[in-house]
Amino acid sequence: MKLNDYLETTEKMKPSDADSLASEFGERMDVDVYPRSITVANDSLLFLARRDGTKCLVSVSANEGSGAGNFSGAAERVPWEAVRAQAIFFPTSVENAAALRHVLPFLAARPLGLAKSAGFGDRLGLATPGHVRAMRDSTMAPTMAPIFAQQSMRENARTGRTPQQVMDDALWGAFQEGWREGFGADADHLKTISDVDLCVAAGYSFYTVDPGEFVDNAAEACPRADLERKLAALPWATLESSARELRCLAAKPVDLGTMAASVTEEEWLRAAAKYGKAVAHTVTMYRHLKERVGEKPFDFEMSVDETETPSTLAEHLYIARELKRLGVRCVSLAPRYVGTFEKGVDYIGDLKEFERSFAGHLAVAKAFGPYKLSLHSGSDKFSIYPIAARLAANLVHLKTAGTSYLEALRAIAVLNPSLFREIVPFAAERYATDRASYHVSADPAKMPPIRAFPDGKLGLLLDDFHAREVLHVTFGSVINDPRFREPFFATLRDEEETYYQVLERHFRRHLAPFGIAS
Repeated sequence: MKLNDYLETTEKMKPSDADSLASEFGERMDVDVYPRSITVANDSLLFLARRDGTKCLVSVSANEGSGAGNFSGAAERVPWEAVRAQAIFFPTSVENAAALRHVLPFLAARPLGLAKSAGFGDRLGLATPGHVRAMRDSTMAPTMAPIFAQQSMRENARTGRTPQQVMDDALWGAFQEGWREGFGADADHLKTISDVDLCVAAGYSFYTVDPGEFVDNAAEACPRADLERKLAALPWATLESSARELRCLAAKPVDLGTMAASVTEEEWLRAAAKYGKAVAHTVTMYRHLKERVGEKPFDFEMSVDETETPSTLAEHLYIARELKRLGVRCVSLAPRYVGTFEKGVDYIGDLKEFERSFAGHLAVAKAFGPYKLSLHSGSDKFSIYPIAARLAANLVHLKTAGTSYLEALRAIAVLNPSLFREIVPFAAERYATDRASYHVSADPAKMPPIRAFPDGKLGLLLDDFHAREVLHVTFGSVINDPRFREPFFATLRDEEETYYQVLERHFRRHLAPFGIAS
């Protein structure tokens, strides 16, 4: 076969044909080729391969340049005389990730709009192939749009990663698995202008602003005199309003379509006192973001899910009406729901109460958007997925983060039991410190003793409530400890298929209630 024959074959290739082609390429070049990555671009073949334990981008081209794109840092050029071409090996660098986005536009993050969506956080930079497989394993996958790059600045600080690294890791993972249906990139829990700037520079498509530090929880029940002082102190210039206009708005009826909403003046004023500064901060962040991205479209979310008390219907109404009045176009919003959304475990609370409350929030989202309701700390909230899916239809966004790390630990328990046995007591010691910025209630003293689990059953520890939360929030301490970091990552990289399989199984369970997996 000549190079053109390979190009034509690849363009028409079925997934079942990819393995044989990857095997042939691998034998000719002494590498392991990822079959689904094989792609035609600009009269060249591109694919991801693994050689000596390191992943590399390979371009097979008849020309003398860098092949399909403006790739740099060629490590080696291998002649392929039989097809009159050469294979060029490039590192998976920041520069080559950018070049690959240009050559293969489906690898560039894009806005998802009001499509039903799911965010897959990846604290290790290794999980995207497993996420892709979970998404692909369904004939209905197009009904739910994925966000493969998603990380908060808090998590980046703990893992030592940058927004750009998160973006690039997702790109290489999507390329490896041949995902061509597009994906979003969520700059999660942004709190400052500098956070926004970093993520704009990295090319994110979805921006989640977290104004939680500006929420005044005391306004809910403070004396009237204190309430008036809080109202007077609101940043009225940014809100482009006044206390007088606020009271005028309180008198206006609220139309939520089929649902009646009755909000008293007292509720309205307390909602403003509680969330007014948060709205102002969100407006400031949104306007700065618009200036930075220019005409480029983006998705925007406001999140108040990590505040102390649940968002009432009146409070959500206040936020939604103010954001709309001030020109903030939200794709999604994350209120603080009733019940308890702790990290890495199922919902804690009355499901009927959650359903009633969720229905009210959804009515607000439809009336003042429409926008999606975002389920933050959504990992493993299996009991509420059917409720959210049934009520919201497409107006829902599921956001997960740490559960992929927990599944990495499950893979470690299988592949490297001795390492897992060292990590568990270390995590229990670190928990008191690392839990500070997370909403969790686990007690390390109530964890089952690890000695009770034989090597073949170690993964069962991750099904225990207390162990799960302890291991969840201590991720930064574990992966930054010199005793664990190298063997942790080496184990997952050397046996990546095990990790992918564990992730695929786990996320199929997440996605199934939303109608995209069997």
